[in-house]
Amino acid sequence: MKFGTDGVRGVAHEELTTEFAVRLARAASVVLGADGCSTVVIGGDTRVSTAAFDAALSDGFSSCGIDVVRMGVASTPAVAFEAQQRGAMGAVVSASHNPWRDNGIKLFAPGGTKLADDVESRIEAAIEADVALMGGVGSVVVDRSFDAYDAHVRSTLDGRDLRGLRVVLDVANGAAVDIAPELLRSTGAEVIVVAAEPDGRNINDGCGATHPEFVASKVLEHGADVGIALDGDADRLIAVDHLGNVVDGDHIIAICAVDLRDRGRLANDTVVVTVMTNLGFKLAMVEAGIDVVTTGVGDRYVLEALNDGGHSLGGEQSGHVIFSDHATTGDGLLTAIALLDIVKRSQRSLADIAAGAMTSLPQVLVNVRVAERVPDVADRMAAEVAEAEDELGPTGRVLLRASGTEPLIRVMVEAATADLAQATADRLAGIARSRFT
Repeated sequence: MKFGTDGVRGVAHEELTTEFAVRLARAASVVLGADGCSTVVIGGDTRVSTAAFDAALSDGFSSCGIDVVRMGVASTPAVAFEAQQRGAMGAVVSASHNPWRDNGIKLFAPGGTKLADDVESRIEAAIEADVALMGGVGSVVVDRSFDAYDAHVRSTLDGRDLRGLRVVLDVANGAAVDIAPELLRSTGAEVIVVAAEPDGRNINDGCGATHPEFVASKVLEHGADVGIALDGDADRLIAVDHLGNVVDGDHIIAICAVDLRDRGRLANDTVVVTVMTNLGFKLAMVEAGIDVVTTGVGDRYVLEALNDGGHSLGGEQSGHVIFSDHATTGDGLLTAIALLDIVKRSQRSLADIAAGAMTSLPQVLVNVRVAERVPDVADRMAAEVAEAEDELGPTGRVLLRASGTEPLIRVMVEAATADLAQATADRLAGIARSRFT
């Protein structure tokens, strides 16, 4: 298996096996432990297959002399934070928003940072060579304390609270099932928790960030101020206002960017986003006097640009939002608290704030499932894309790419009208389907 947009991912025990997990851990021990790091923190989500991969990683790392700290069910940002605090490597067993049959492994470099492309290539080479450190046997301990992570996230409120807000929290039957409700309630908010009964097979099933209609229905049912929907590993979120309208990552980043800028906390008055970000976001930032840096798809590329430029805020339309002053990766809970804090301080509804932050151009995303990934699909359909963009004119654009996590071709079209965007996306998807399936 090869690294995709965010680690390795596939059908559990078919494409992704425990044998591979052991080899991956051994290879990571060689590459990431080369500078003397001798500890790894491991956590994972609630899938039925996660425990087996957690154990395989523990065996692989400890057999190379790496000390293992097992956090059990833990969100990606909690593992990254613990790795940062310990100066340790990190490993997360999760397929994020994918169905329960899939699973994945995400690795963090010592200090809890995402891996650079060249580091992933070195790990892949080490897997092929099946090399391992000769460092004896490492210890394996269980540490399920999240106190430090909780305190860190709450500290971003600078002593404020969220009393008076009624919030519906959808934890997607995933990794944040225990930590998220307790943390959010500790801020003083009234929290109604849904999708919080994981059975190993219901993660992301009709709930969470990929199904915001579920939390929207609960917001209307309970008369809540805001709905928060996390994904399976809780490194991203989608919000819903009191009217049941979805507030996506673009809007959340726009809201946070202006708020941080107004408080003098937006480094370089710059925000980092990806090519998937709606053109309406960029127009809004121009109007607000905020510069925009654009990267490829994937929060690790956003992180790379944040670090290279010394910027403090970035993210993706899908809901990954990174506050680099506070975290080394996207963090759904950290973002939720930041957003709720803005609602509380402004004494305005999220609906009002989101409407004023930006206006999205109509955008359509069509996924075409293929037998195997087509990484050069943009090159192979360049002529068709160019023709479509000529037809759309200056108020439209096309983005055609291979998914980094699934055998999908993603066709994204923005246009002046929703009908034009849909028709263009359907036409391009039809061409891709006939050519690659």
